[in-house]
Amino acid sequence: QVHLVESGGGLVQAGGSLRLSCVASVRASGYSTTGWFRQAPGKERELVALITWSGAIIYDDTGSVKGRFTISRDNAKNTVYLQMNNLIPNDTALYYCATASVVSRAPLAYDYWGQGTQVTVSS
Repeated sequence: QVHLVESGGGLVQAGGSLRLSCVASVRASGYSTTGWFRQAPGKERELVALITWSGAIIYDDTGSVKGRFTISRDNAKNTVYLQMNNLIPNDTALYYCATASVVSRAPLAYDYWGQGTQVTVSS
C-alpha cells in the first residue's frame, strides 16, 4: 500500500508559478512510476507528466505543458515535484499524483492516488 499526499496548489494569476509536491509513504524503489494527472470540471483525467524510479520522464502528448512544467523527484525524501511556470487559465484543475508498477500514460494503470490539490489560474 502506498499513501500519497499532495500539496502546493492554490490560486495564482496567469503567468505565475506553483510547485506541487507529492510525498509517498514508501520508498520510490517500491514502485515504478509516479505520475501527475489533472482533471478539470467536465473533463477526463489526463496525464500531465510522469517520472520513473530511474528518472525517465514523459510529459503529456498534447504539448500543452511543454516548456512550462517540470517534473522531478527526490528519492531521499520520497517526494515528486511538479514545477509549473507561466500558468494559464486552462491549467485550472484538480491535480493528483499517483503511482504505478508500470510506465503508462493511462490513469487506469495507476494503483494508488492522492486526494488531489486544487490549482486555479485567474486571467
